[in-house]
Amino acid sequence: MPIFYFNIVSASGTIADVEGTELATLEDAKREAIRDARALMSQAVLSGKDISAREVRVCDDDGVVLLIVPFTEAIRPFE
Repeated sequence: MPIFYFNIVSASGTIADVEGTELATLEDAKREAIRDARALMSQAVLSGKDISAREVRVCDDDGVVLLIVPFTEAIRPFE
């Protein structure tokens, strides 16, 4: 099973995912990125912060960006 890395990117820099997560498909990785963004935004809202301009960059083992998930996409329902 492939390992996907979920790097959080903002205007001030990148928080790199050094461990990665083993998932079956890129679609599963997208779901995970949306869950991560929702969790981070929920914590930020409780602290009075707006981090909706951030994004999750899903990468493979070689660091190639496979998918970009803007935090704003996490607000909409995911099917």
